[in-house]
Amino acid sequence: MLYIILTGINLFWIKMQNRIVYILVVFLFANTAFAQNDALSHARSFVEKKDYPKAVDLYNRLYKQTPADLDIYNDYFELLILTKDYKEAEKLTQEQKMIRNNYPLPFIDLGKVYMLQGKEKKANEQFEQSLAFINGDDILTRQVANKLIELGKDDYAIRAYERGRELLRVPFMYTGPLSRMYAKKGEIEKAINVMLEGYTGFYMNNPAMNVEDTKASLLEILGTDPKKLQLAQKALVKKINERPENDYYAELLTWLYTQKDDWEGAMMQIVALDERNKEEGKRIIVFAQYAVKNEQYETGLKAYDEVIGNSKDSAYRVTARTEKAGVLFLQLQNNPAYTKENVISLSKHYGQLFAELPQCYAFSTVKDYAKLEARYNDNPAKAVALLEKAIEQPVVTKQFIGECKLQLGDYKILVGKVWEASLLYSQVDKAFREDVLGEEARFRNAKLSYYNGDFEWAQSQLTVLKASTSELIANDALYLSILITENVTSDSNFVPIQRFAYADLLLFQNKDKEAEALLDSITTNFPEHPLMDDILMQKARLAIKHRVYDKAITYLATVHDKYGTDVLGDDAIYTTAELYRKYLNKPDEAKKYYEKLILEYPGSTYIQTARNMLAAMQTVSPVIQ
Repeated sequence: MLYIILTGINLFWIKMQNRIVYILVVFLFANTAFAQNDALSHARSFVEKKDYPKAVDLYNRLYKQTPADLDIYNDYFELLILTKDYKEAEKLTQEQKMIRNNYPLPFIDLGKVYMLQGKEKKANEQFEQSLAFINGDDILTRQVANKLIELGKDDYAIRAYERGRELLRVPFMYTGPLSRMYAKKGEIEKAINVMLEGYTGFYMNNPAMNVEDTKASLLEILGTDPKKLQLAQKALVKKINERPENDYYAELLTWLYTQKDDWEGAMMQIVALDERNKEEGKRIIVFAQYAVKNEQYETGLKAYDEVIGNSKDSAYRVTARTEKAGVLFLQLQNNPAYTKENVISLSKHYGQLFAELPQCYAFSTVKDYAKLEARYNDNPAKAVALLEKAIEQPVVTKQFIGECKLQLGDYKILVGKVWEASLLYSQVDKAFREDVLGEEARFRNAKLSYYNGDFEWAQSQLTVLKASTSELIANDALYLSILITENVTSDSNFVPIQRFAYADLLLFQNKDKEAEALLDSITTNFPEHPLMDDILMQKARLAIKHRVYDKAITYLATVHDKYGTDVLGDDAIYTTAELYRKYLNKPDEAKKYYEKLILEYPGSTYIQTARNMLAAMQTVSPVIQ
């Protein structure tokens, strides 16, 4: 029994000793690691302070302690390069080649040392040897290629990627970097072919891939250079001839035509594709929408006509007809020189469309038709009738009804039924309480109160709307709130602001002469009133509406010169820029005012729009014969 007890005690002590030894080893290792990290931080701080002798000495000691630590090696190597101690750097990389005998990066580092000493032949030998280590490991391939690219050795980097894709047996691997490097070398044709072959392979194996990815990559290497675009066109035509069944190439060629501003060529490609795939106009409609988005209205209309004329039994024919009407209306709205005859012609077009396709009453097309009648054809009663019929349609969404009611409320105001307008706005407000549509309804009701001189209630609504999720509503609410705040005080004369608000309503109702007379009465009777800049802005808008552009520019210049530090200073400059761009076709003058806005009003809400306009005006679309 005693023997058993003693044996047990002995075994217990042996286990305890082993544990103690283990704990001590772990503790010592942790202390060593902590001490090493601390020393490494000190070494790096010496480098930051440019105390290179101390840094070299400390890194040398750290490296000798743990030559296999990659972080220490990399830091030490870069420090030796920085201090131009190429002899020690060469010795270091040779040691690393021995330690990491199956790793290519020390070979590239040694090549760098030789290269910095002007020993190009010896450097290239090292770069050559590094490629032999590429084994199909994607991470390793990218590491080698990136290191070589950093040294400006693109030829070797290209070979690294090509060897990697060969070993992986995936011909579309590394398409992006390879095409960019060929482009960088000026081998544009090869860059395009690599990209097309690579992305085509990837696309065929990954149907979910979007063709837009290829377009973005092509745009990166082509830019807007006419010669490069021409080379890409030739390459794509060749690919289409080789593989006519591959729609991918045809889609890219269509897009390329648009980049060259050859919309006719693009449309021919799209029509051919649509016919070949028996898509009954679906692809052509998408192209038409893209053309319209790029303000190529005539091309868009031709595309819609193609669907209308050749897809008589297709569901897409209805879409083409309704969207075509929308483009015609968009053209009218963007044409500052439209005539009454243009409006009447478009009204007849809409009338025929709705007579033949009564389902249009349930489409957004009805809202355009109503706007045309109310705002351009001086027929708000017809607009009201159209929208009331739209709301009664059996299969329409809640959102559609809300949008129609808002618009209907506006046109009720035009025909003098302000109370009915307010009721419609309130219905939308209640139905879309937590939606932007509800906020829009509340803003319109607040503005009705402002028109009627109920400034206190209007202000209470505007205070909330200034925090709207819609930037447009928030900005409009802010402007109206400031207008009321500045002109409605306990000691102020309410007559000017009441007249101004009513003039605002008259302008909304297209009673321009009455509105202008009322604005003039404020100017005559209250010449020093704070509303002067607002009155000038209203007169400028009236002048633009009636195409008296010189007069508008004079009003806007006065707003800027006399009231430039007030809330409408940036509005005046932005409106002037837009006037020169859209109405007077003077891009140089427009550019001057956009730049003026950016310089003088850096906090303006128009800043981003001005920058976008400047960027667009500086980009000239290349036209290639």
